[in-house]
Amino acid sequence: MPRQMPRQSLTAPIRRVRFTYVAMFFIVWTAAIGLRLFWLQVVRHQDFVKRAALQQQRTFEVAPRRGVLYDRNLRELAMTVLVDSVYAVPSELGENRENAAEILAKIVHADAQDNFTSQPQILARFTASKNFAWVARRLDPETANRVRELNLHGIYLQKEFKRFYPNNDLAAQVLGYVGTDDTGLGGLERQFDQDMHGEPGHMLTALDAKRHVLGSEESQPQPGENLVLTIDSNIQHMAEAALDAQMDKVKALHGTVVVQDPHTGQILALAISPRFDPNDSRHMQPGSLTNLAVSDVYEPGSTFKLVAYSAAIDAAGVQPTDMVDCQGGAMTMYGRTLHDDKTDHFGVVTVQYALEHSSDVGAAKMALKLGNQKFYDYMHSYGFGDRSGIELPSETRGLLRTPKRWGATSILSMAIGQEVGVTPVQLVTMVSTIANGGVYMPPHVLLQSTDEMKGDPRLQPAAFRPSNQLPDKLPDGAHRVIKELTSAKMRMMMEGIVTEGTGKEARLNGYSSAGKTGTAQKIDVATHTYSHTKLVASFAGFAPVSAPAIAVTVVIDNPTVGASKYGGAVSAPVFAQVAQQVLEYLGVPHDRPLTPQKGAKVASDKEVADDSPNENTGDLEAMFADVNNLPADDPLRASATQEAAQSPALAPTSVAANSSVKSSVMQLLPKKVADAFRANGGSDTPAPDTANASLVAPKIVPESQTRGNGTVVVDSVKRVAVPSFEGAALRTVVEEAGRAGLRVQPLGSGLARQQVPVAGTMVPEGTQVAVRFSR
Repeated sequence: MPRQMPRQSLTAPIRRVRFTYVAMFFIVWTAAIGLRLFWLQVVRHQDFVKRAALQQQRTFEVAPRRGVLYDRNLRELAMTVLVDSVYAVPSELGENRENAAEILAKIVHADAQDNFTSQPQILARFTASKNFAWVARRLDPETANRVRELNLHGIYLQKEFKRFYPNNDLAAQVLGYVGTDDTGLGGLERQFDQDMHGEPGHMLTALDAKRHVLGSEESQPQPGENLVLTIDSNIQHMAEAALDAQMDKVKALHGTVVVQDPHTGQILALAISPRFDPNDSRHMQPGSLTNLAVSDVYEPGSTFKLVAYSAAIDAAGVQPTDMVDCQGGAMTMYGRTLHDDKTDHFGVVTVQYALEHSSDVGAAKMALKLGNQKFYDYMHSYGFGDRSGIELPSETRGLLRTPKRWGATSILSMAIGQEVGVTPVQLVTMVSTIANGGVYMPPHVLLQSTDEMKGDPRLQPAAFRPSNQLPDKLPDGAHRVIKELTSAKMRMMMEGIVTEGTGKEARLNGYSSAGKTGTAQKIDVATHTYSHTKLVASFAGFAPVSAPAIAVTVVIDNPTVGASKYGGAVSAPVFAQVAQQVLEYLGVPHDRPLTPQKGAKVASDKEVADDSPNENTGDLEAMFADVNNLPADDPLRASATQEAAQSPALAPTSVAANSSVKSSVMQLLPKKVADAFRANGGSDTPAPDTANASLVAPKIVPESQTRGNGTVVVDSVKRVAVPSFEGAALRTVVEEAGRAGLRVQPLGSGLARQQVPVAGTMVPEGTQVAVRFSR
């Protein structure tokens, strides 16, 4: 039997090598796992947290409530309501995207100009995103309900805030408007956008694997600040109604009316025509968006003579009874001849007579008594050539060159309102300075900014009550321009302009009034010369004379219809209508006897001819060059770089004239109102003397109502009974109508005698009631 070999055992060195290999393998494996975990849990931690949140959570930004714009009586001019917006989760639509886009577009695409809601645009958004895509935003309740009734998978509704302007186009250029993203794009909405927008909140929603909501956390948004304006919506409506009627009559390009409290500088009304409806941002005309009262300039013409006369009386010792030689209506200086109107050949007359009849030679001699520097100092002290600081965007400082840049005869041009560019707000503030005793009060349109809402006892209305006293503490920027005695003399002379001179159309019934007419030739930007056919007619004045309660400036650009296109015939009647209605609305005591109104007296051709524009051309090239010296953010400088400037004084634009006012009261009423009027026993035959009256079409002011589910519905058919206004004064009528939710279109002056619709008629809230006043 063979001998078995003994089994060979492993040596110690071999066992150690194998152990080393195994250990190294596990070390490398552990290190790899550790590095991978470090990479995933440390380096890529935030990335995976975000990806998990996208899968498991959805975050919505909760928009804040935008601040409310109130007038001084706490009537809402701009407010925010809750409406429904529609969005989609495209990943949930799957292959049904195209069909869903088609169905939704048929419901939400109501405006052909709104490409956002067209089928191709909706489908493009569905394709571009998986988790979220807008379908339509801020829908009316009826459209939102139609979408809700479809019950489409992957289509959801979300509450959003929508800006709403209850009075439609009232004070549109002052208020401005907002865009789809709730950003202010004009007026006060733009100027105070950051303050009014508020701070947004956030809502965090947890979802399971099937996208079902498990719970949510919400941080509340902070609402924006509310603004209380100096505007009185009743006075604003009166100014707009008078301006619109005159614009329709003379077929003008633009028009502006500014009503100011001369003792505080507060703007009570700022009316511009044409206007726009901020509720309908898709159909706005670009030409109507500009606030002409602060952003554009025009040569003031004869209204600027007030500066020369007041400065001469204040600094050169001139008296209204002093004699001035008007040299037969022609004056030559350094080769330039300055002419009065061709019908005027004044010789030696009193200073007051020269102003009453708007003598250019007389105004030039007043300026020459001062000299270049002193005359410039008074113009600048009145606020010309500088921004007033009014709380509105895009204000220009106007055009006023320093004396070192004047030509040899520039002082003559500036004395008669040439070679200088002003805004209507600057002009009304100058007139207020003369009216209040000689103190320049900076214009303001903002009364206060507050967190309180209407109904809070801490927020009270600030109804305007005329005062004949300046504030005990003058605001920043206020300063004395002329002495109080000079102011009294100028008020007396300006009253003579209305009673004896070129401003007879500005006379009031029961009140004294004072002012100055102006007619300026427009400038052709292409030739840098004056146009012989295009004029700017203006009137600036105040009433009553002894205790001025309001100052009013009327500027009408390029009237084209009428026997006379001068300021005395075109703008002065608007001043008379606005001042008469506002003074009676404010309850200002009469300071003149009341006279029966048997028909308006029309000024003669001779009376308005004294106000004709001067044919002497100033240094227009220097005036155009002065635009380059304006600040970079001045709207005039911005427009100067464009071929088509927006200024009405420097570049006329074509705007369709307002539609003709119908003569029949029943034609003016909306169909719903007319039907209700007839149903309650009304007749289609208007009351005596009312059929031919110029009435503004009634406006419906919708009411917003909040339902139980949070939806706000705008209701325009709520009906109220028309009160009886018979025998009441204008202020009482307006207050009673306001309490009933109605508006008033006053006709005539005195006490209420007739009204349409008649008392007791059930009409939609917000309807305008025509009331005839007589003595």
